[in-house]
Amino acid sequence: MNVTTIGIDLAKNTFSLHGVDSRGKLVFRKTLSRAKVAAIPGALPPCLVGMEACSGAHYWGRELNKLGHRIGIMAPKFVRPTARAAERRQRCRGHL
Repeated sequence: MNVTTIGIDLAKNTFSLHGVDSRGKLVFRKTLSRAKVAAIPGALPPCLVGMEACSGAHYWGRELNKLGHRIGIMAPKFVRPTARAAERRQRCRGHL
């Protein structure tokens, strides 16, 4: 896997991870429990990790930074439009 950027949707119990390569092509999309979320980024070479600013984002940012990743925390007003579109696509596919 040649992942250059990972997007993480933080939630209470399950997290969604989305990895893309340098061209923006999807490499993986996974939904993991809180206990398993560090396993995927830990197995990848250091890359950019983006997540929405929330109470848990700073904790996960520190944990992923220890693994060598660069962290980008975005304001919710920049994340919501893309998250809504992703939720609609998942509903259409029957994943929600």
